[in-house]
Order: sequence, then C-alpha cells, then structure tokens
Amino acid sequence: MAENLKECGVPCKLSRDDLQDLCRRRRIHCRDLQVNKHNFNDYEVEYLCDVKRDKEDEELYLVKWKGFPEADNTWEPRKNLKCLKLVKEFRQDLVAELRRQRRRHKNPVPKRLGKELTSALVQRAKQRISLRRWEDHLNKTRSHPGRILVLNEVDLEGPPRDFTYINNYRVGRGIELNEMALGCECEDCGREPLNGCCPGASLHRTAYNKLGQVRLRAGQPIYECNTRCRCGADCPNRVVQRGIQFDMCIFKTPNGRGWGVRTMQRIKKNTFVMEYVGEIITTDEAEKRGHLYDRQGSTYLFDLDYVEDVYTVDAAHQGNISHFVNHSCNPNLQVYNVFIENIDERLPRIALFSTRAIPAGEELTFDYKMQIDPVDTESTRMDSSFSLAPLSSIPSSPKKRLRVECRCGSDSCRKYLF
Repeated sequence: MAENLKECGVPCKLSRDDLQDLCRRRRIHCRDLQVNKHNFNDYEVEYLCDVKRDKEDEELYLVKWKGFPEADNTWEPRKNLKCLKLVKEFRQDLVAELRRQRRRHKNPVPKRLGKELTSALVQRAKQRISLRRWEDHLNKTRSHPGRILVLNEVDLEGPPRDFTYINNYRVGRGIELNEMALGCECEDCGREPLNGCCPGASLHRTAYNKLGQVRLRAGQPIYECNTRCRCGADCPNRVVQRGIQFDMCIFKTPNGRGWGVRTMQRIKKNTFVMEYVGEIITTDEAEKRGHLYDRQGSTYLFDLDYVEDVYTVDAAHQGNISHFVNHSCNPNLQVYNVFIENIDERLPRIALFSTRAIPAGEELTFDYKMQIDPVDTESTRMDSSFSLAPLSSIPSSPKKRLRVECRCGSDSCRKYLF
C-alpha cells in the first residue's frame, strides 16, 4: 500500500504566507518556506486597529496579525513595529477621520480613541486591503502595457461586485464572428505602401502620423494592419491593437458620479487612449437588459450602429478600464470606429482618442451622446479594395431611456445626459 502512495500528491489550498504563519505557530522548521528558529517570532502585521498613549506618553498600537484571528490582536509599542508604511497610512486615516468628525486635538494621537473612531479606522484598513488585492488582480489580468491604480479617498466602498476585467470583446450567446480581414503586401507601410495598403480604405490616407496620432476627422473609419499583413509589429499603422500605453487610476469621485478614471501620465492631442470593450450582444438582447439597467441608473450599453443597428456592446459586467470612464459635455476623449481583424461594418472596435493635450492627473471623459460634424460624401466611402459601404456616423452613445441629470460640471453642460 505504501508503494502505491509514493507518487501521490495533494494540492494545498493555503497560500505561501499562510503556510509560513502556520509553521511559526506550530514551531515547525521548513527550509522551503524559510521558517526556522531565528524567525519563529517574526509575524506580519495585516493592519493597525487602534492607538493610545501610556503613562510615559509612549504610543501603543493595537495590531491585527496576518493569519491570526482578531482575538489574538495585541498592543505593541511603536518601536516594535517595522511596518513604516502601515503606520503612516494609519496616522493619515486618523487625521482624516478626526477632521471628518470635527474633533480637534493638540496631540496628533489622542490619549484614547472612541469605538466609533476605531471602527472607522478598521473599516478603512480593510477597504485598503481589498482595493489593493483588486488592483493586483487587474494588473495580472490586463494584457496592455499601461498599469492600473485604484484609489478611494471619498468613502468606504470597496471593489465593484460582479465585474470581470477583459481585454477584448467577448461574444454573447448566439453570435458568431467570422474574421473577414484582408492583409496588405507592404513590407514598409509608411514608406512603400502597395495598392493603397490597409489605409486604402480611407482613400489612401493613413490614419496616423509618424508619432501615432490620429489625423482623420471624427466620423471617418480607421483601418489598421492586421495578422494577415506582411508588415511587422512596429508598423506605424498598428496603434489601437497595441493596447493602453498609459498608466491610469480608477478613483472614487467626490461628487456622486461613482468611480472615474484619471491619467497618471501626460497624453498628447489626438493620441489613442483606450478601447471601449465588453460583451457583444444583439440589439434585441440589449433592449431587454436596457430596461434593467434603467432601473439601476447605469449606462453601459453602447450601440454599434456604424452602418446598421445590429449589435451592442454591454460593458456592465465585463469590460476594461473604460467601464469606469464618466460622461462630460466637454470631454477630452473622442470616439472612432476602428477595423483590424475584420471589416464587417457592423462590428467596429470602439477606440477613444484624446481631443487635446491632457495633463497627468486629469480625469478622462467622453460624451455619452457625442455628436460630430458631417463629413463630405466622398470621404465617407471605403476604397474598392475593401467595400463601398457608406459611413453613417460614429457609434452612438450608451443606451439610456430615462432622463438622467448630468453632473459633469463643465461650463457647456447640457444639464441632462439623455
């Protein structure tokens, strides 16, 4: 029987940190986990719960130890704690909460904290942990270079529930997508385009300049090179497909608009910022879901009505960082139709480009009911090497039937989103 169990293995459900904590509690040496008699008494602080000053005016902190229940919390002098970042965050939370409660203290640390105050500090600590876990998850899930940060300094709301971060369109039930892309034969699309290259669909005008900035008018389609093209990954006609390039922060807005997105880096004018992605569904299904979203006050349905209203993108439960971008009547992002791996006019990719230079720290917005100036008839037709389907407009805004008050705060605010 023993022979049969030699190669038997059982996967462990505990994390490495949890296993280390277990070994320390049981006083077990483990070379793989780097636990020995010299670090048996080293424990990790999960968060700080409370603070007080003793008779000698020394600060004592109530510590929640990682891997241990709250019943094992202990008071520790400041000198015993090596978690400088946690102490700094705790003190910042304490000052902020004292201000919120309009309590004044000459000493930054009161003699004792009340239950209401300590409860708020513990909630803030737990929220910070959950938001950081979500931030880590988002950055492990993303396929684009741009990093994602998460910040909530407004309230105690944690990560959104029932939301999955995706990098590309997901196909809904009953929908089949067929690749229809044609590849170009160019080896250098910028210098020696053959037969108009892929930009030939826009009357031989490349969509981007040498810096990758869009130079077509809003309303004109963008045709990028694709996997069937001979050109390489560094082709100047490959911009949207490279994904988000800028670091961005999902943050809680202070004026009741929920979560928003701000850029952490300066963005030049006419630069690609992000795609609007989600689940592709039929317009009939969108109508059904729209009634539910109306009652919830959400706006995540985006019609793909480039030539006909057949499909809709639903980013309510599956989407990327664009899920959190708010509306503005004076936005800094503009919507473009982009075609890469297919030229099915019913299924454009929705790309958001900057309308002006955006400084680091500014919130990113687009107009949920965006209007554009009409373009001349000739420029709205694709080259014959692709098709002759006319361009009607950019994609329409996310669906909404109820009249929703706008809180964008711009001087040109229309007062209502829809």
